[in-house]
Amino acid sequence: MSAATVKHLDPTQVELEITIDPGDLANEQERAFRDLAKNVRMPGFRPGKVPRKLFEAQYGTSAIHERAMEAVVGKAYPKALEENDLDPVDAPQMELLPEEDGLPVRVRATVFVRPQIELGTYKGIELTGSSTAVLDADVENALNELRKDGGTLVPVDRPVAIGDVPTIDYEGKIDGVPFDGGKAEGQPTEILEERFIPGFASGIVGMNAGETKDVEAHFPDDYANAELAGKTAVFTITVHENKTSELPALDDDFAKRFAGDDATVATLRDEMRVRLEANARNRQRRELSGTLMEKLIAAHDVALPPVMVDRETESLEAESKSYVERAGIEWSTYLNKQGKSEDELRAGFRTDAEQRVKGSLLIEAIAKAENIVATNADVEAEIAQLSRQYGRPREDILRMLQSNVNALVDGIVRTKTLEFLLDHAAIVETPAETPAEAATAGDGS
Repeated sequence: MSAATVKHLDPTQVELEITIDPGDLANEQERAFRDLAKNVRMPGFRPGKVPRKLFEAQYGTSAIHERAMEAVVGKAYPKALEENDLDPVDAPQMELLPEEDGLPVRVRATVFVRPQIELGTYKGIELTGSSTAVLDADVENALNELRKDGGTLVPVDRPVAIGDVPTIDYEGKIDGVPFDGGKAEGQPTEILEERFIPGFASGIVGMNAGETKDVEAHFPDDYANAELAGKTAVFTITVHENKTSELPALDDDFAKRFAGDDATVATLRDEMRVRLEANARNRQRRELSGTLMEKLIAAHDVALPPVMVDRETESLEAESKSYVERAGIEWSTYLNKQGKSEDELRAGFRTDAEQRVKGSLLIEAIAKAENIVATNADVEAEIAQLSRQYGRPREDILRMLQSNVNALVDGIVRTKTLEFLLDHAAIVETPAETPAEAATAGDGS
């Protein structure tokens, strides 16, 4: 039976010296010979019946030995990892050690492994989160949004106001030159300031049907299209007609449309409160997840395998280049805008990669300590969610996943572990802001 000794080169790299059992090697050599002999044709012998001595005399022993070593090491290496509780993060570098008289064949495997992590306190992490309280005004606003969804657009003979849906033509120019995406005709447009660049919606407010005027609007400095970011455009706008949404009455008939035949306004209001409370809890947990990870990372010292950091750095850089490419920006232009060289940007990616790898290793360690796993039910639920999201049957989702099933499982375990940590955190909620307080804050008084 093969045996192995372990030498720790550093907290994330080990050297395994694997001694190959002569009997195991002999068995694999015989098996390798039989496999190779199946394809050999030699006069006087049926296929596969060539004596080994004749085979070796004709073809040599190297093919047999190489195939046998590959097989025996392929079994001995995983066994050595298991016996020594090592979790590799990359393929090993294998080296056949020089033969010594009277000693069996030895192989040296050098490999990066996950570090042993000594977990500190990870339960009861103190976090401050937004309030999950749902006020009566929140419920009424949500009900009004439902009414808007069920509203009917009706023509109005008055100037355009916020919330109206006029039909407009517009053409934007920067320094008198039109730009891509800056023109439309006969476009019904809901006039809400937050949906447009500053100045566009407010410039349309007060216009009447049949009126044309120029409206100045400013692209924010962080606008996605770098060619437009920070620039001022002049839009020539024509209003053809104006409509506003006529809202249905908030009565039991309305409630039945959204909550079933037995619904009333009261039960719809209760259902809406429950939904808003669930959304508030989910929002709070999303907000707190990042802070929790920051505190968890700051509280632990973890040796990071360089190969994992390298891979994560490359992934972050590839994501950034892909995003920039989708935005239609040259990579060199992006670097100039950032005021950084490629090496400086990569150094920043590496810092982020180190934090990500450290966080992933800590989550893995906590999941192992708490026996948090992805059950079959968890996996099926995730596949069902993906099926609904993409509108594809389960079988299609499985084909799409293919070799990414392990990543799916890892994602489930990470999510469950974060939920566990949040469930066991000491969360202090900031008081909910009342409508009166919000109005006071908004008017600067």
